[in-house]
Amino acid sequence: MAPLIVYNGNFLDGDKPFIGADNRSFRYGDGLFETMKIINGKLLLADLHFERLFTGMQRLRFEPPRYFTPYYFMDLISKLCIRNHTEEAARVRMMVFRGEGGRHEPADHYPNFVIQAMPLQQEVLSLNKNGLLVDIYPELRKSCDWLANLKSNNYLPYVMAAIYARESKLDDCIVLNGHGHIADATIANVFMIKDSIVYTPALSEGCVAGVMRRHLIKLLRENSFRVEEGSLRTEALLQADEIFLTNALYGLRWVGAFRSSQYPGTFAREIHQLLQDSFS
Repeated sequence: MAPLIVYNGNFLDGDKPFIGADNRSFRYGDGLFETMKIINGKLLLADLHFERLFTGMQRLRFEPPRYFTPYYFMDLISKLCIRNHTEEAARVRMMVFRGEGGRHEPADHYPNFVIQAMPLQQEVLSLNKNGLLVDIYPELRKSCDWLANLKSNNYLPYVMAAIYARESKLDDCIVLNGHGHIADATIANVFMIKDSIVYTPALSEGCVAGVMRRHLIKLLRENSFRVEEGSLRTEALLQADEIFLTNALYGLRWVGAFRSSQYPGTFAREIHQLLQDSFS
């Protein structure tokens, strides 16, 4: 039997269809999603996830009912994890989307939602042993508007970058913005270290407003690291002392090689331990 899902508050078999061909998310990518991690029954960075989700719904002109609160969704997530036997370690994906109706302009702005809870792979729970091999995705670029900061259901730039990475035998690809600067990677934000300073693209550079990115920047500054948010070019990555990637699922993964440059991952291991301590 397939794991259960939650669709608009109801528990359903995960292998049963729940949307039609006219669904706006299916047709237009009209919606948002969050990928979250459960460890020992606790939803990590829950406040940041739901703040980003509700901010995104506001920007996309959704009209949620009053009972749409973080507590409502956290209760559903907790019950779903228990029923799917994933409460110890789970990958939770929540998608919010407009329903059917309207060709381009929606008939209404009610947010439908679906929640999945899947077992978390063991490799996600620890730092990668071998450094990632990454390069630039050359075939398209991201815009730098506020839509670029959202985790929207229109994910094509990252899908294509991930396909390119697999075809090129890379672990990940870095996506550029329209100015040719670093935006982010396929499922992660990009950080680099140079002369003990941590650099990462600013939100104005078109990167997704990562929950782990936000948590880590705050954590680093609280621990006397200097963090600079701004523009990063390919040349800066080649000259970096280290590069690492962050997202809510993996936390941190260190990069071992970018083109002709190689990195030891020493600082990344230190920062990974700092992250682990912040959750314990």
